[in-house]
Amino acid sequence: MTETETNAYDVVVLGAGPVGENVADRTRAAGLTTAVVESELVGGECSYWACMPSKALLRPVIARADARRVPGLRQSVQGPLDASAVLAHRDYYTSNWKDDGQVGWLDSIGADLHRGHGRLTGPRTVTVTGPDGGERVLTARHAVAVCTGSRAALPGLAGLDAVKPWTSREATSSQTVPGRLIVIGGGVVATEMATVWQALGSQVTLLVRGKGLLPRMEPFAGELVAEALKEAGADVRTGTSVESVTRENGTVVAVTGTGERIEADEILFATGRAPRTDDIGLESIGLDPGSWLPVDNSLRVSGHDWLYAVGDVNHRALLTHQGKYQARIAGAAIAARATGETLLAEPWGAHAATADHTAVPQVVFTDPEAAAVGLSLAEAEEAGHRVRAVDVDLSTVSGAGLYADGYQGRARMVVDIEDEILRGVTFVGPGVGELIHSATIAVAGQVPVSRLWHAVPSYPTISEVWLRLLEAYRDA
Repeated sequence: MTETETNAYDVVVLGAGPVGENVADRTRAAGLTTAVVESELVGGECSYWACMPSKALLRPVIARADARRVPGLRQSVQGPLDASAVLAHRDYYTSNWKDDGQVGWLDSIGADLHRGHGRLTGPRTVTVTGPDGGERVLTARHAVAVCTGSRAALPGLAGLDAVKPWTSREATSSQTVPGRLIVIGGGVVATEMATVWQALGSQVTLLVRGKGLLPRMEPFAGELVAEALKEAGADVRTGTSVESVTRENGTVVAVTGTGERIEADEILFATGRAPRTDDIGLESIGLDPGSWLPVDNSLRVSGHDWLYAVGDVNHRALLTHQGKYQARIAGAAIAARATGETLLAEPWGAHAATADHTAVPQVVFTDPEAAAVGLSLAEAEEAGHRVRAVDVDLSTVSGAGLYADGYQGRARMVVDIEDEILRGVTFVGPGVGELIHSATIAVAGQVPVSRLWHAVPSYPTISEVWLRLLEAYRDA
């Protein structure tokens, strides 16, 4: 029996996705020795099964849709997409599910990578079981950061395992196009993957338990996306529950709450996320395995002055870019506490992830795109803000008409009428994903409406919608 090896570091990071990588980057930049533990691929969910492959799949779909709206070009792009080329493009952006490049980046910043399954085995202690079964104990002088992310949550339907359903991982990595695909859910993964596979040749049936798509955005966002999916040929059904799923002779059969049988070749469940904390040793430090980890604004876990939970595991904002933002904050906070520097924990301070509460941006890469930051009208009112929403039809903006014939879209600005700042902004329409950062700056910077009048949008761009929104607010 070999003796267990022990290594001491200033910081141990559990998980080498984008969040863990960014924590390590910040702690190494501060001169702290850092170990990173990863059981799968360095780069995590985003690089191989989420952000990168999904957007690589969506880009040809959106480019073709945009081209079909341009005079002189639309006749050249009426044929089907080359599915094999699209899938190869996706494979390129996942580095063919190899992580050599990302391992090289970790090496370049001086972080030590430990491959294997890491579990907390006490305060400031992580035991790593390697691929060969050997164990290595890592101790942390200052902090352990849990950055293990989340996984797809499946419903408790009897016999579901035998059906071998798709989750987001299979939906973004499949090497073949199913002839028929059932998608369960109405959120981001469901709408994006319905968009992809319908465009690649699948007959998609989208089953949504709720009243509409994209329920966390303004209602009109889901309405416009649903209309476009239907126009593309997808069967979109809201208010529809799935009571059972079986696979018969290779065919998936879903039975709805009304007793209807729907058949397909594959079925994708996009029904939420669960934290990857069920087998990381939380019980050894008095926490519940499988739970989300509550944190303060410096991302430190309540009741544990050495433990940080960064990214999806804290359930604040399940988005890669927001997790990376948290990682930069957490890494800086760990370094400040380790070196005895003053912690700048006031709102918008260097060690407070304030944007998690008030300025979270998101883009849904459907056709049309939906982009939002901050609070929706309903959320702002529920939070007790006195607000006014102003809406603009994006087709009235000259830049939108130039972007696409028959442009359809909508913009909403939610204004706090007491403070005269923006609480939230939503855009829906082709190409609006590139508009959202201007809105993010306005919301995060709490820029007064009076100052926004001096931010002159270039003509003729879709960004001129800002002027139309301000005019609508002034004239309301």
